[in-house]
Amino acid sequence: MDLGIALDLSRNALFMALSTATPILVIGLFVGLAISVVQSVTQLQEQTLTFVPKIAAMVIAASFFFPWIANRMIDYTQEMLGTIP
Repeated sequence: MDLGIALDLSRNALFMALSTATPILVIGLFVGLAISVVQSVTQLQEQTLTFVPKIAAMVIAASFFFPWIANRMIDYTQEMLGTIP
């Protein structure tokens, strides 16, 4: 295997990981931001209040985006295995 091919495979793998994780992380970011705003307005500083809704939203997002993520991973795997000589 050539160094250029190995670098391309690594770059594509990192991009695939980033692009498949982005929707779930963005939803977690917005839920956490909304809860932080509510906490700062009400001056309620409870740690579990931020953790539980954020995890629940991310689990729901993961179950919603799972078919899309699976299709992207299957396509990437087929492309990766096709480029190896």
